[in-house]
Amino acid sequence: MSTDRSPSPAPAPLGLAPILSVRGLCKHFPIRGKGIFARAVETVRAVDDVTFDLNPGETLGPVGESGSGKTTAARCILRAITPTAGEVRFRKRDGATVDPATLPEGALKPLRPHMQTIFQDPFSCLNPQMTVGEIVAEPLVIHRMGDRAEREARVVDILKKVGLEAEHRSRYPHAFSGGQRQRIGIARAPIMRPSLVVADEAVSAFDVSVQARVLNLLKDLQAEFKPTYLFVAHNLDVVRHFCDRVAVLYAGRVVELSPTKEIFSDPKHPTRAHRSRRCHGRIPM
Repeated sequence: MSTDRSPSPAPAPLGLAPILSVRGLCKHFPIRGKGIFARAVETVRAVDDVTFDLNPGETLGPVGESGSGKTTAARCILRAITPTAGEVRFRKRDGATVDPATLPEGALKPLRPHMQTIFQDPFSCLNPQMTVGEIVAEPLVIHRMGDRAEREARVVDILKKVGLEAEHRSRYPHAFSGGQRQRIGIARAPIMRPSLVVADEAVSAFDVSVQARVLNLLKDLQAEFKPTYLFVAHNLDVVRHFCDRVAVLYAGRVVELSPTKEIFSDPKHPTRAHRSRRCHGRIPM
């Protein structure tokens, strides 16, 4: 389905190359018939030729109805799942560019400190058998960053930045509310000082007041650590408040890509136009 506004990538700011360039990204899932040796009888094109650029320090919000492919595209970019086709060019802080989509499994670990994620469900993404301090420090331990004292100091610092106390690091996840658990999950993302943070429905489980606090926290962390956000969401009010640009996905394709103000003032894609005009509420700050 075509639109009046071309979904071509926006140019990077003068002198800055995009931190992420996605070209022709596809993820197809075969549907097989019954039986052990059944052949594929149909293919679900969850992501089908997605192309966009993400500029340094920017927040891009992929939006779309359920099944549009926004979460699958994000997982392909992170190489949580392997794309069927396409290119994902990621630029690290040292300027080196890699394609996570084509890296062998053994080469992905050194890339992980540069690309982190914030999960949707704060209840399932935290190990109930680990203390908060162990959960937040785990990426540092895995990648052998600093000694024990340095890791402890960094954990205390990041916990304070997300609104928790130093003594909370000895407690277990069940002792915290949903909003506090999400703060713990968020704390794991910037502790590695990544260039790219993918937030997958990071505030969808909360009411409006908690959403506002979490969004403010993400903005504060972005101001201090300068990560670039890929902010997957279905709540258009949240996207309008938080994102610099919006990518509208429909049937696995980017059908509209523009600055947030332009998308909401003059939406072109018919599946989003009538909905965005109904979204007049604002996130209370």
